[in-house]
Amino acid sequence: MTVINAEDCVAGRLASFVAKRLLNGEEIVIVNAERAIINGNPKAIEKLFREKIERGDPYHGPFYPKRSDTILRRMVRGMLPYKKPTGRNAYKRLKVYRSVPDEVSGQTPETINKAKGKFECKYVYLDDITKKISG
Repeated sequence: MTVINAEDCVAGRLASFVAKRLLNGEEIVIVNAERAIINGNPKAIEKLFREKIERGDPYHGPFYPKRSDTILRRMVRGMLPYKKPTGRNAYKRLKVYRSVPDEVSGQTPETINKAKGKFECKYVYLDDITKKISG
């Protein structure tokens, strides 16, 4: 089981690296999902996520997550062939947590340097997005 720290990582880049490793058969746990970053104008990003949540019918979907850990999990799902058996099995091997849970607190989390943000442009944390969407 591999533990990956999502703090200060660009969410899309992190999701692509995690999806590739899941398809290779690894079991991955992502911690600190609320500290993942989305690059861009914060107001435009909030508007985009709000449109995704309000789209469709509350009974028939599409259902889009509102918590930061489930948003990151959904991003990884979008990069997997989740309708096929290989993608479904890979998706089952993924766990995402908002902070560091007790079951993995003893392990040192790995950081993916290629997914780290450069912070030269505007960005927003996933936790800030969830607070603006739900509140």
